[in-house]
Amino acid sequence: MFKIEVLGTGCAKCTKLEENARKAADELGVEYEILKVKDVNDIMNYGVMITPALVVNGVVKVAGKVPSIEEVKKMIQG
Repeated sequence: MFKIEVLGTGCAKCTKLEENARKAADELGVEYEILKVKDVNDIMNYGVMITPALVVNGVVKVAGKVPSIEEVKKMIQG
């Protein structure tokens, strides 16, 4: 099971990143849960200073941009 976290305060880019993450995981056919992390202190605990950010199984994969569905697939598999 993959734990996917979307870090961000709820902006449009954060919402798009969550959509892309869901689509990527669905297309890969993997078991996953997606959590939205909106608390600034929790976000900073990951060392992230700019959102949105994507965390897979506790590892920050990208911050400050919205990767494509294909890019997210690679991040989940990688």
